[in-house]
Amino acid sequence: MFTEGTGKKSDHPILTTRRLVLRPFEKKDLNAILMIFGDEELNTFLPWFPLKTMEDARQFFLERYERFYHDLPESPQKGSWEFRYAVCRREEDIPIGYVHLGGDDSHDLGYGLKREFRGQGFMTEAAGAVLDYAGDLGLPFVTATHDVKNPKSGRVMERLGLTYRYSYEEFWQPKGFLVTFRMYQKNFDGSDGTFMGYWEQSKVHFVSGPQSEELCPDKEPTNRGV
Repeated sequence: MFTEGTGKKSDHPILTTRRLVLRPFEKKDLNAILMIFGDEELNTFLPWFPLKTMEDARQFFLERYERFYHDLPESPQKGSWEFRYAVCRREEDIPIGYVHLGGDDSHDLGYGLKREFRGQGFMTEAAGAVLDYAGDLGLPFVTATHDVKNPKSGRVMERLGLTYRYSYEEFWQPKGFLVTFRMYQKNFDGSDGTFMGYWEQSKVHFVSGPQSEELCPDKEPTNRGV
């Protein structure tokens, strides 16, 4: 993996892998943003409604990307692990997906990919590059959650080296329905601890077996980020 900075206040180091370039989203990406975040199938497992118009895409870019990049420090810092990357193939500078790493206590990993590029290992490659870079900056651990109805996302987590820790229920807003999430974690600091934030916030939480058994725990369960 290769990293390089832009030297601007909005610096978000570019990451490159064998097949991909991970860079900040830009204004020129509005059509790609609309295609990615307007995908009804992908949006099923996202905590917001699908984008419908170019104006939706413009507002989405402004609120979730441009403002975020503007507030970044001038250079990457130890202890700063929040990233929002567009995933592009090396042969064309057009986003086909995204990888986000949250800056809160959970260090939550989220990702999504256009359907025509799934099943080729792109997301494992992209998210792995972000985790490697964040680990170099001192990230102690990463978590990721998925809806029990979206087991393919869990398999990406496993390929990235995350392991299942527990499940919990959450009433998902703004969509307004109950979801059962499986929470995975990978520690980079040598510890064997587990982030318990979701467990403590949820009235219904449990440890289950393989994903295929998830629909039959003590309480009939009913994800977070893909």
